[in-house]
Amino acid sequence: MSSAEHIAKDQAPSGARPPSRLRQLAAASIGNAVEWYDWYAYSFLAVYFAGQVFPEGVGNSLVPLLSTFAVFAVGFFMRPVGGLLMGAIADRRGRRTALTLTILLMGGGSLLVALTPTYEATGVLAPVVLVIARLVQGLSVGGEFAASTTFLVESAGPGRRGLFSSFQYVSTTAGQLLASGTAALLAALLTEQQMGLWGWRVAFLFGALLSLLGLWIRRGAQETLPDPAQQAADRPGLFEALRRHPRQSLLICGITAGGTIAYYTWTTYLPTYAQVNAGFDKGDSLTVGTLSLAFFALLQPLGGLLSDRIGRKPLLLGFSLGFAVLVVPLLHLVTDAFLSLLLVQCAGMVLLTGYTAVAAAVNAEVFPARVRAAGIGFPYSLTVALFGGTAPYVGTWFQQAGHADLFPWYVAALCLVSFLVYLTLPETARQKLDK
Repeated sequence: MSSAEHIAKDQAPSGARPPSRLRQLAAASIGNAVEWYDWYAYSFLAVYFAGQVFPEGVGNSLVPLLSTFAVFAVGFFMRPVGGLLMGAIADRRGRRTALTLTILLMGGGSLLVALTPTYEATGVLAPVVLVIARLVQGLSVGGEFAASTTFLVESAGPGRRGLFSSFQYVSTTAGQLLASGTAALLAALLTEQQMGLWGWRVAFLFGALLSLLGLWIRRGAQETLPDPAQQAADRPGLFEALRRHPRQSLLICGITAGGTIAYYTWTTYLPTYAQVNAGFDKGDSLTVGTLSLAFFALLQPLGGLLSDRIGRKPLLLGFSLGFAVLVVPLLHLVTDAFLSLLLVQCAGMVLLTGYTAVAAAVNAEVFPARVRAAGIGFPYSLTVALFGGTAPYVGTWFQQAGHADLFPWYVAALCLVSFLVYLTLPETARQKLDK
């Protein structure tokens, strides 16, 4: 059977009208892209609105940026709560219900960021409003990964879970790409002063409108929860996945640690790293980010298809060992030259694909269907909060403390930890997914 036939062929819970594979992919992927546009617009535009929301420290221009990235990290610490709550809703009420809630929360948070007042006008109220907005978005995005990962993998047929899994990061990257491209376009059309005064707000208002589009598309999705009626009669407890599957929960943490620090360093923080440590131009760094993200998105289905053929484990081992060995020399190659940053970022994207293309499939294959969303959501989001969400803050803090060279070693160490975890994993590519 060809790839096109596999995608067109349907698979659905017993008694339900089989959904179109392409429609299922669109519902998950387009909605997910909108979610991540809203989330990542913050990091790409932080250098422009930091001074508007936070007061500048005496003699230190990095204080507003450091404060802005601290709020970025705070949003991540709502992700475990979102992963647990939205994951439980997905396991109890269905994947589609959870996906609807997450995109509504994300759109509301994006609108609140757009309307955040300046510190000059309202004082401490400005950072308080920004923190609230990021908490709402953190709750949303924590649940989004759990629900959309489960939905995508359950929508796939035998031998295609890796391919479907890769669309988690295809859509995530599309959201990042749209956020980066929007920021780059605004930076090209507006002066730096205009960007700082009001230009950044345009991007967040656009995100709020996109959330309405994502909501409309997700209304056409078909539920993948195997037997919603039975689940309603025997709903899993909020902490059932943790209580009954502690080993699997710890395994998710180990799988995720190296992947999340590498992912957020390379796709989110690297442009800021180049600006702060190498004097790279702000506008050019956004352009490089946009180009490399487009390249990254194209790699994901290839990685997913490869994992369906040779297994998940070889890709995970290649990613983690590659990053552990190469991240330090790669980051030291970053200069203020455009080609330097582009080549470094694209090289890292190739290695990173070994994790991102298969992460959704590997996580979904760890838990049974009854607690799959909540089982993935909490440990995954907690690990991302601890290591991924703090990456921009830690990197900026190292630079402020005069030890910028330590950050690459920090990334390498976490990738080595995950490499050791991957060595213990069984191969699940050809095993039947528990329903």
